[in-house]
Amino acid sequence: MSLTLFDLSGKRALVTGSSQGIGYALARGMADAGAHIVLNGRDRTKLDKAATDLKADGHDVQTLLVDVTDHDAVRIAVDAFEAEVGPIDILVNNAGIQHRTPLEDFPAEAFERLLQTNVASVFHVGQAVGRHMIARNAGKIINIASVQTALARPGIAPYTATKGAVANLTKGMATDWARYGLQCNAIAPGYFDTPLNKALKDDPDFNDWLSKRTPAGRWGQVEELVGACIFLASSASSFVNGTTVYVDGGITVSL
Repeated sequence: MSLTLFDLSGKRALVTGSSQGIGYALARGMADAGAHIVLNGRDRTKLDKAATDLKADGHDVQTLLVDVTDHDAVRIAVDAFEAEVGPIDILVNNAGIQHRTPLEDFPAEAFERLLQTNVASVFHVGQAVGRHMIARNAGKIINIASVQTALARPGIAPYTATKGAVANLTKGMATDWARYGLQCNAIAPGYFDTPLNKALKDDPDFNDWLSKRTPAGRWGQVEELVGACIFLASSASSFVNGTTVYVDGGITVSL
């Protein structure tokens, strides 16, 4: 009985920014738990490659090629998908970018790109999918925050601001939509070995700092995020709403 709480069979999950990295790992993990997967990205070649890889393992996979920073395009794409294919039961807002520059030199255009990709996309896709979930009185929304939701480090102040906003938007989604049967939560990864963190992973000084700063003493592997995602995507979390789950090896609780 207890294991059935985590079964995603028959559910359809849309994961934004899922052609690589954390998004792809979460999509694969939910597929392994029984979900039908909808991959999203802006690069058709990368998106098709990710879909082919999942299909090769026997998973049911579709793609949704749309720029999640374009509000109208997202609404049109989601509405068409729901009408032509079927309901999106689970949404993982994962799309995100990074830009590292000291705050006093941070380019305004880079700040705007961070806002659009890391925050506005959560609103755009969340609203488009959420409207359909509200009509069905059921749905799961999982927003990908960050260890920088709670902490800051030099050179990424605007990124830190966007991830703080993701956590607060998650609280707002839960406050507005829990009454309609939706559960809206966030996962805040610590330092994981992903393409977004390649510059840090390639820096020996940073690796030394991270191993000493993190109680677990290492980088996280993207597969270690899957359990939290399945929990929040499944009926096991039916009364969990508006929370941010930190999966960070203990870095946010230790000085």
